[in-house]
Amino acid sequence: MEKKMNHKSKSIHDILPIDLIHIILLRVPIRHVARLKCVSKLWCSLISGPDFAGLHFRQSPAATTVFLKNGAMAYLVNLDENDASQKEVSPPFEKKPHSDFEVLGSCRGFILLRRNPHFLVVWNPLTGFSKRISHSHIVRRLKYHGFGLSYSKNLHGFGYDASQDDYLVVVAYRDYERQEDQLECLSLRTNSWINLDAVLPSPLDWFDHNSRGLFLNGAIHWVPYCLKDYTDAILIFDLKERTFSRISAPEQLLISECPFPCLALLGDCLSLYCDNYGSHTTQIWVMKEYKVHSSWTLYQIPCKAFQPLCLSSNGDIIGKGDAFSDKRGYLIYNVRGDLLKHFKNLYCPIRGADAVYTESLLSLPSNIKDKDKKKKRKKNCM
Repeated sequence: MEKKMNHKSKSIHDILPIDLIHIILLRVPIRHVARLKCVSKLWCSLISGPDFAGLHFRQSPAATTVFLKNGAMAYLVNLDENDASQKEVSPPFEKKPHSDFEVLGSCRGFILLRRNPHFLVVWNPLTGFSKRISHSHIVRRLKYHGFGLSYSKNLHGFGYDASQDDYLVVVAYRDYERQEDQLECLSLRTNSWINLDAVLPSPLDWFDHNSRGLFLNGAIHWVPYCLKDYTDAILIFDLKERTFSRISAPEQLLISECPFPCLALLGDCLSLYCDNYGSHTTQIWVMKEYKVHSSWTLYQIPCKAFQPLCLSSNGDIIGKGDAFSDKRGYLIYNVRGDLLKHFKNLYCPIRGADAVYTESLLSLPSNIKDKDKKKKRKKNCM
């Protein structure tokens, strides 16, 4: 009887080594991890450790889409090869029907939002953390002889500079006071704007409605709204070197059939997609090796106005069709173009109104510093 009682009183910590428990926790979907802190002090310590959030992020799939409905309500859509679910979350701003917020991009679990013309917001939907960013000095320079604000000649980017452990917001714009283009960068570590001397692309208005940058491999990428030539089509800004460069689109891309391309991140690969108006299909060009021009590979999806979002764990293409598409809802195609699943019951915003991101427990460097200061103050008070 005593042996049975002793056996029953054993906890999971007596059966499994701590290293194995740590590995198991890293495999739990991040949205469920926070609740596991309550299991024991050990689990709470492991999850709250300085390296846990970063390790978990590096092996998590990018299969969550965030969008704003009516400019004010935030929704998260979780996608995989088996299911698609949608939930409403509290956005980091007042819920007004005409608040005019828009999604500008994502990086490492954070979403960049803009409220025209007042301010920017960096938000982690999983943790609820948000940081409001003023860019009033830029807004003032966008004023043009009393005719209001110009948004057409703006480039926005949001990314992470691993060399400095810093998140950067990049804004390129036309300064109508000086009649010249400006490039500015906000460091979230120092909470300060820096004017950069990098040579800007000309003209900026080529990037009109595609002004949101895509972060990949330490750089932000843009493609012109209207592609006129396949050479040097994709603009790149390296966050470490603070320099611009370009990548050419595949030569086989027929500009006459696909004049309005967009960028996507499929797996870890840069992708260029556009509607083929002649065949009612969507062309998806995937660069299998970064900056290797010969690695461009074409996939054709038999769906008009299909927007690829991410890859499933099986390597299938998860995307959506909006009001302009042949099929509305979230869809999964394999690389041969076969439709595998169609989730029709979820709301789909129009193209460009959402962002794909990887949920994370990561904190901004400035937020980490603030927490450390608070801890020191508490110790001093004690």
